[in-house]
Amino acid sequence: MSDFVAALPMYDWPEMRSEVDAQWARLRDAFRQKGIGAPQTIARVNADLRPVEGGIRDAAGKVIAPDPATLPPDELDFHGLWLHPALLFAQTCWGPMELGLSTHVQVIGQPNYDAFEGGQGELYSSALVMRAGEAPSVGSPSEGSPLIPLDILRGKHFTFNSLDSMSGFIGLTRDLEAMGESLDIFTARSESGGHRASIVAIAEGRADVAAIDCKSWALAQRFEPAAQAVKVVGWTGRRKGLPFITARSTPEPVKNILVDLLISLGAVGTTVR
Repeated sequence: MSDFVAALPMYDWPEMRSEVDAQWARLRDAFRQKGIGAPQTIARVNADLRPVEGGIRDAAGKVIAPDPATLPPDELDFHGLWLHPALLFAQTCWGPMELGLSTHVQVIGQPNYDAFEGGQGELYSSALVMRAGEAPSVGSPSEGSPLIPLDILRGKHFTFNSLDSMSGFIGLTRDLEAMGESLDIFTARSESGGHRASIVAIAEGRADVAAIDCKSWALAQRFEPAAQAVKVVGWTGRRKGLPFITARSTPEPVKNILVDLLISLGAVGTTVR
């Protein structure tokens, strides 16, 4: 059994499991060829994470996350994963990173979003979606600037995946503030728990608008029937996409091997030394 933990949770939709597993197998085998004992499979639930007796602690010994063994075994606590001392490789969001996660992990690369409308290299944007027929559909601006239709959004019910999400909440908040506005343009706000759930809520009439990162929007168009009832009416500005990370305690030589392999595999748009 490997001493390390790895996961790719950010786009691990049920319909994507085989593709995500194949992505990990490619990375795992490359890591092992360089002498890094990567785990056979990625963690998808708390039960897959190694126990940490007494809870996960920071460098000063303060408990910053509970022992995964004490959490619901069939769920996945993202922060428990990201903060796990044995974390070899995972993907996170810049929202949690800005809110404190960055002090406990090391960024090793930025994925490439060229394959998705709204993406360019390491940058991605979020599609602002509403029910079809309520506003004209628009494409992503070529220069990556925000396209925020205030007249259409004002007075609507905004739903978002989580408060710490850059793509679903923070990015739009910042774009509105740059325009001299705020989330107060919406008459109601609600947390859906996930981008896919936001799309379903809009299609079912329980909300009016959401910001969906461009890769999740592409997945929704492939796999989520409710996406057929939803259209893109605007875009947030482009920002750095979801970074690949390793634990702060990962030794520098191991981190450098990870970075080099990500480059050689073409898995990143940019890397961090």
